[in-house]
Order: sequence, then C-alpha cells, then structure tokens
Amino acid sequence: MSSEIKEYLNKGAVILDVRTLDEWNEGHTKGAKHVVLTVIPLEIEKIKAWKKPIIAVCRSGGRSGQATQFLKQHGVDVINGGPWQNVDQHVVK
Repeated sequence: MSSEIKEYLNKGAVILDVRTLDEWNEGHTKGAKHVVLTVIPLEIEKIKAWKKPIIAVCRSGGRSGQATQFLKQHGVDVINGGPWQNVDQHVVK
C-alpha cells in the first residue's frame, strides 16, 4: 500500500481528506484538500477539474474507501490512502 501511495505522490496526486470539519481541524496533511464525504457527489466536477490523481484519506480508511469507489465510478484516477497519517508520513514536509 505505501509503495502505491508514494507512486501517486510522485505523480503529483492531490490528497483528498473526506473527514468532518472537526476532524480536519484537529489535524491534517499540509496541502491536502478537504471535501467531506457526504458532499463529494456535489463536488465531483470540481474534483475532476483538478485533472490529477487523487489519494483519498479519512480517519480509518472506511470513508476514504467509499469516496474512492464513488470517484472511480466517475472516471477519476484514485486510490484509498486509508488513515490520513498513513499518507502524511510520505509527504515531504
């Protein structure tokens, strides 16, 4: 999994954090984009307009898994990064 995360980061992937605003405010990866899971369907065009691969993250991997599934169905190049800290450790600070 971590090799896939590194590969996506090397491709310039956007880290998409799908947690709640409270969770986001408690801590998140620098440079990540925040779109709460429940509003992803409303934001799909904005997300596609980034024209970049996506690494979806949340607290445990469940919500990012749902986001990954939805985004894949809409033609987005996306992987489930699982907990945001998983991806955060690979990001150059």
